[in-house]
Amino acid sequence: MFAVVLFFVAISMAAVPLKAADSENLIEEKTDVTTVISKANAGIKTPLIHGDIAPSKSRNAVPCTATGCKWPKTGSYVYVPVQISPSFTPAEQDIIIRGLVSFYTSTCIRFVWRNVNHRDFLNFYSGSGCWSYLGRQGGPQDVSLMKNGCLYHSTVQHEVSHALGFHHEQVRSDRDSYVRVLPQNIIPGNEHNFVKIQTNNLGTPYDFNSVMHYNKFAFSKNGQPTLLSKANPSLDFGRATSMSANDIARINKLYGC
Repeated sequence: MFAVVLFFVAISMAAVPLKAADSENLIEEKTDVTTVISKANAGIKTPLIHGDIAPSKSRNAVPCTATGCKWPKTGSYVYVPVQISPSFTPAEQDIIIRGLVSFYTSTCIRFVWRNVNHRDFLNFYSGSGCWSYLGRQGGPQDVSLMKNGCLYHSTVQHEVSHALGFHHEQVRSDRDSYVRVLPQNIIPGNEHNFVKIQTNNLGTPYDFNSVMHYNKFAFSKNGQPTLLSKANPSLDFGRATSMSANDIARINKLYGC
């Protein structure tokens, strides 16, 4: 049986391993993020920005690269406390844990079980649709991964990246140099999902292969593209099923890994 380990860091920082159940058959690696999120979030009443980002809890939201948004670093690692709802089956929990552990290979992010001393933590639960807050909000912070809709490796990585402070690729500040938005094809009322953000791109290039990039038909009302690559209009993009090298580089630069 294949097993992965999620480390629980107690007050003493002693690590106790947790073994996840075998559920490889539940991870559909060919399922891209846009397809999953657009389907799961269709018609939900939860107010969302850019398709799957919950509005900031604070009235005066700060940019995610500013002080207060990042999760704190202790020594060489950034420890992010988490709790996973017991409403998920062991196999479903395993998908979430595998997604969290995938950050360990190439970044300094480490997810730890929440204990009574953790004020700030991510709460994974089966809500309406797939969504997350942007960056550390303070206190309990929901990450919704709806059963029978959001439990995919790519979606876990995508929503967790939001929780770490990252926007979608297609709304980054320099996107107009790389993509063209076609408003005539956007579902009415969804134009706000394409509004640019004044992002700090951390010196990394625009990445069509990012797990944070929606595909060219995102929020389309007629099956026609809403986004086109300026360099190659026929390019198919936004189909990532896992983090790209640039996604990893951004995490490492933002958190000083």
